[in-house]
Amino acid sequence: MFSIVLLSIFLIGMVIIGFWGMKKTVTLNDFFLGGRSIGPWISAVAYGTTYFSAVMFIGFAGKIGWGFGLDCLWVAAGNAFVGSLAAWLILGKRTRRMTQKLNVMTMPEFLHERFEGVHLKIFAATIIFLFLLPYSASVFKGLSHLFEANFNMPYDVALLIMIGITGVYLILGGYFAVTLTDFIQGIIMIGGSITMVLVLVAQGGGFHQVVQNVVTNYPQHIPAAHHPSGFMLFALFFITSFGVWGMPQMVQKFYSIKSEKFIFKAAIVSTVFAVIITFSAYFVGAISHAFLSSPPMVNGVPVIDRLIPQLLTTYLPGWLMAVILLLVLSASMSTLSSLILVSASAVAIDLYKGHVNPTISKERSLLMMRFLSGIFIVLSYFIARYEFSVIVTLMSLSWGVIAGAFMAPYVYGLFWKRTTKRGVQAGMVTGVFLAIFLFYKWGPTNAPIASMFAMVVPFIVVPVVSLMTKPPSQDRLEKAFS
Repeated sequence: MFSIVLLSIFLIGMVIIGFWGMKKTVTLNDFFLGGRSIGPWISAVAYGTTYFSAVMFIGFAGKIGWGFGLDCLWVAAGNAFVGSLAAWLILGKRTRRMTQKLNVMTMPEFLHERFEGVHLKIFAATIIFLFLLPYSASVFKGLSHLFEANFNMPYDVALLIMIGITGVYLILGGYFAVTLTDFIQGIIMIGGSITMVLVLVAQGGGFHQVVQNVVTNYPQHIPAAHHPSGFMLFALFFITSFGVWGMPQMVQKFYSIKSEKFIFKAAIVSTVFAVIITFSAYFVGAISHAFLSSPPMVNGVPVIDRLIPQLLTTYLPGWLMAVILLLVLSASMSTLSSLILVSASAVAIDLYKGHVNPTISKERSLLMMRFLSGIFIVLSYFIARYEFSVIVTLMSLSWGVIAGAFMAPYVYGLFWKRTTKRGVQAGMVTGVFLAIFLFYKWGPTNAPIASMFAMVVPFIVVPVVSLMTKPPSQDRLEKAFS
C-alpha cells in the first residue's frame, strides 16, 4: 500500500510539472533548450539523471560488480571524474559559447554550421533517429518489467502507464518540465542510494566486515580461470566515462545552461551527484558477493539481470524497497525524456525545419516538436511491446554507434580550427562502421571493446583526413571561435 501511495504522489507531481512547464514554453528554443536559461544546480542534476538510468542500477552495476568485485569501483570513478567533472570543465564552456554564436540547438545542427556540411546534418539526424529511439524503448521495457514484478500488474498495463505519464509532462512542458522533474528525481536518487547502501552494510555486519567478505568470497565465486580481463575493465571504464562526451542527450545540457559563469558550479554539483550515485550502485553490485553465493538461476542458467533485484528484495525492508523502486523509476524516466526529446529534434529541427520547410513559423515548429515527441513515445511503446529482432540488435549497438559517430567530430570541432568537413565525414563513417562491424565480428560479449575502438579510431582518422583536405573558410572560423 505504501508503494502505491508513494508512486501515485510521484506521478501526479510529474503531471503538474508538465502543466507548469507548458506556461513557460512559447518557442522551439524553449521546448528543446529551456530558452538557454537553466541554472547550474538544475543543469548539473539533469546531466546526472540523464547519465544514470535503470540500466545502470539494475543490470550494469550488478553484472560488473559480480564479475569484477570491488575493482568495479574504477568504473564508478571514471563515470564521476571523467564522465561528469572533466566533461563539464573541458567541454561545457566552449560548447555553450560556440553553439550560441552559431545559433544551433542540436548536435546535427552544430556539425552543419561548424563545418558547412548539409549532408552531415542529415547523416547525424538519421543516426540519432535509428539508434536513440530503440534505446529509449529498452528503458520503457525495463521499467515496465519492474512495475510488473512489484505491483503485480500485467506488463501491457505497466507499459501504458509509463508511456502516458512520460508523454504528458514531456509533450506539455518540454525542456523546462524535463529539467525540473530531473531535479526532483535527482534528490530522490541521492536519498535512495545512500539509504540503500547504509541498510545493506548494516545487514552485512558493518563496512569492514562486508568488504572483507567480498575479498574472501570473490575468488570462490569467480575462479581465477574465469576472471574477466583487465582490458575488459578498461574498455568498460572508457566507454561509460568518455562515451558520454559524444552523446547528444548529454551535450544538450551544456547548450542550455544559463551562462558560462555557471559552468564550474555545475561541474562540482554534477560530480558530487555522480560520486554518490555511481559508487552506491557499483558498490552494491560488488557486495553482492557478501550476501549471495551465485546469481539467480532460471532453468539452470544464471541470470545476472536478476542479481540486484534479488539482493534488494531479500535484504531491504518493504518501505525501503518502495523508495528504491522510485529511485529506479526516477533514473529511468529522466533518461527516457531526454532520449525522446533528442530523437524528436532529429526530425523536427534537423530534417524538417532544416531542409523541408526552413521558413516554418515558431508556433508551427513548436507544435510539430510536441507532435513528434508524442509519435516517438508511441513508437517506443510498440518497440518495447513487440521486441522486433532488428530493434533488439539496434539497442545493443546504440551506445557504441552514437558515441563513435559524434565524439571525435564534436571535440575536434570545439578545439581544433583545422578540422575539415571531409575529416568529420570520414570520422563519422569510421565510427559507425567499426561499431557495427566489430560488434558482429567479436560478438555481444566483447561489445564494450568494439565500442571503445569505434570511439578511439575516429580521433586518428579526423585529423589525418583534415590535414589532407581543404581547410575550412576563415569566415566560418571567425564566427565559431571569435
